[in-house]
Amino acid sequence: MAVQSYRPTTPGRRGMSSQDMSEITAKKPIKSLLVKKSKNAGRNNQGRITTRHQGGGVKQFYRIMNFKLADGSSATIEAIEYDPNRTARIARIKDNTGKYHYILAAKGMKVGQKIASGEEAPVETGNRKALKNIPVGSLIHGIELTPGRGAQMVRSAGTSAQLMAKEGDHAQIRMPSGEVRIVLLECTASIGRIGNEQHQNVKIGKAGRNRLKGKRPSVRGVVMNAADHPHGGGDGGRHGMAKAPRTPWGQKTLGYKTRRRKSTNKNIIRSRHQAKRR
Repeated sequence: MAVQSYRPTTPGRRGMSSQDMSEITAKKPIKSLLVKKSKNAGRNNQGRITTRHQGGGVKQFYRIMNFKLADGSSATIEAIEYDPNRTARIARIKDNTGKYHYILAAKGMKVGQKIASGEEAPVETGNRKALKNIPVGSLIHGIELTPGRGAQMVRSAGTSAQLMAKEGDHAQIRMPSGEVRIVLLECTASIGRIGNEQHQNVKIGKAGRNRLKGKRPSVRGVVMNAADHPHGGGDGGRHGMAKAPRTPWGQKTLGYKTRRRKSTNKNIIRSRHQAKRR
């Protein structure tokens, strides 16, 4: 897949690019797999803003995804579709009972391709197997953290993890960030890399495209008054970061550790920060 560029007919079009939709084979999704997606502009049930810079955007429907194919099932890919709720493409499949499902589309998936899940499924792109049945060194995505719960890790466009080793009841997996984590061998994963790998190279080009996504403008703290932000104030001098970087509520940021789920530290063999130093 390549990124589509535009002629600079307007200032907004200059430098703008978008995704190449040539691999998409169906424009209309299946209505039975759609759910209305409500928006609250980043507000909770009391009307207070809990996530800033959200609001507006085009109307969207959520596609019901199947992140855990039934063990021993087989299906045929009928279409590759666009999903506005995620960076990856989705594949519409029809299983051996005649039911339709949406799954993440791996790189190289084509209409008419057969996919399967379970111990007897071959080691091919798109098939889903338990980690104990996947060869060491394989690229995988859609990895479970708890057996039977469904894919939770490595679901973004162009990403893949690598099965590094198997020891006892656990497998060592190198994540896209470089982190090495252990996962139970009973957990399942899909083989291959997720498609639409050029998604990260798309240039928005103008503010209006972000507004269509539901993203509102953000204001830098250094241009605010001292009463509004810890970075604000000053007598017109240099607006540098002379102070320790902080959030609008005074919490340290940019280098300050904010990890809270310390209960899963025992599953991390090497952190992503250690991987960067190498």
